[in-house]
Amino acid sequence: MIPDFFIRQAMGLLSPAGKRARLSVFIFHRVLPTPDPLFPDEPDAEQFDRIVSWITTWFEVIPLDAAVDALKTEKLPARAAVITFDDGYADNCTVAMPILLKHKISATFFIATGYLDGGRMWNDTIVESIRAFQQNMLDLSALGLASYRTGTIEEKRHTISAILDKTKYLAPADRHHATQEIARLTRSQLPDKLMMTSEQVRKMRQAGMQIGAHTVTHPILSRIDLSTARDEISNSKTCLENILGEPVTLFAYPNGKPGEDYLPEHARLIEAAGFHAAVSTAWGSAGAATDLFEVPRFTPWNKTRLKFAFRLMGNLLALPPACTSASPPSKDWPSTPD
Repeated sequence: MIPDFFIRQAMGLLSPAGKRARLSVFIFHRVLPTPDPLFPDEPDAEQFDRIVSWITTWFEVIPLDAAVDALKTEKLPARAAVITFDDGYADNCTVAMPILLKHKISATFFIATGYLDGGRMWNDTIVESIRAFQQNMLDLSALGLASYRTGTIEEKRHTISAILDKTKYLAPADRHHATQEIARLTRSQLPDKLMMTSEQVRKMRQAGMQIGAHTVTHPILSRIDLSTARDEISNSKTCLENILGEPVTLFAYPNGKPGEDYLPEHARLIEAAGFHAAVSTAWGSAGAATDLFEVPRFTPWNKTRLKFAFRLMGNLLALPPACTSASPPSKDWPSTPD
């Protein structure tokens, strides 16, 4: 087994301090209390604790706002890293935060404010509808979709992935209609406590976590008009500032693929709204030349220590795409919309 010392040295060579520094930004969505058979790749508490242990051993974990300032002044420490979460799931507070505090680090949590206090994201309506469905076939042809097998866990997993792929890029009203119809057709009792409460957001901030905006309803910004996009961006900022009583200066693009999910004009809208930086889901690491409104993020999907480390080394060498070019293919948790 390769000792941590050598992995840390390699990370330091790829990510030195100062002008040649590279910033690794990790992205997560959920941390479950126990494994979910429907989504075996979604990290549970035990796995997340292990991942955080690797990260804190190999990297210097710093808050995102401090990392942004250090990028601007070319004063990043060697092996600099940031941990982020998207969407605002309640388990970020109840499961992930205690693990972060155990390791004496903070993370930045990007909140889709329209789902606080009992809301449910569109993707979770689909996921939980299929999870609860008791029959072997689900006919969605009336929605312009297909008939899907749902008799086993594996079939449900493939069905969820297929439906999410088909609905993600629909216009918001069409997507809402489709998800509500799927819930109606499956006759499912859907959970209403998946997302954080406003009080949990305050609790996380009081514990030293950072809070950022992620729009109100998690639209694909490139699929809505600029006026609506401006409202989604600014209203999420205002909502969080009202909850926290302090400025919110960090933003995460919904879905986050440069040139596909957001465009240069959206980056400028975010800057005009008073944010200091924004993160995408493009792979790669950030350096002195990185646009602070297109900071890349990446988390290896490997579950073993060395493969996780080697994947991170490769990511430190990757050049992330700008929002005018196509991004690399994503291997994201299938139950989340980013």
